[in-house]
Amino acid sequence: MAEVPRRGAESGPGWPEEPVVAAPRPDWRETLRTASDLALLGIVVALVSLPVVTVGAAVATASAALHTWIETGSWPGLRPVLRDFRRAVIPGILPTVLAGIAAAVLAVNLLALTRGVVPGGVPLIVVTAALTAAAGGFAGLTVVRLGQQGGPGWRDAVRGAAGCVRVRPATLLGTAGTVALATLLCVLILPPLTPILVGYTLFGLHATTRRLAGPTPS
Repeated sequence: MAEVPRRGAESGPGWPEEPVVAAPRPDWRETLRTASDLALLGIVVALVSLPVVTVGAAVATASAALHTWIETGSWPGLRPVLRDFRRAVIPGILPTVLAGIAAAVLAVNLLALTRGVVPGGVPLIVVTAALTAAAGGFAGLTVVRLGQQGGPGWRDAVRGAAGCVRVRPATLLGTAGTVALATLLCVLILPPLTPILVGYTLFGLHATTRRLAGPTPS
């Protein structure tokens, strides 16, 4: 590792210069391994979510595992992951149903507006699209909070997300943009790669939240 000489704040005549050790950059193998891990994470989440009622548990468990990887540099073992998933199945059913209903209502309204079935024109389309993006961003922020608190506890995650938005409103814009971009890629450009994009979207949500609100938003 290269050492970059730098004079410390207390340095002066007679004081030795303090070397600063530059952090090594990850090589292509580490980058490829990270990309593969995230792709595999997305595929596993998609497969576990096939029964539909397990979507909430799958997302919560994946978010918690991803948070552990971000914090420690290693993924949790299979046994604790399965334990967390079992604990999250029942609490995750209601959030899954509510999220599905909300997504369906917003999607139907947006589709009806764009096709002219419902009057309102461009202004109402813009408002509905903005509400849809905000709802997606808040859902993404809630998923991040679930991971940061270890998986279970949807109410606490929602309260944490709401508190984060009050303190750092830009966080909602960041997570909304992440979800909107992922949705655009899945629907319009890369539908077959949707399972893989799930892992990258989760990582993007965690990275965006840490960037805009810090490691633990409040």
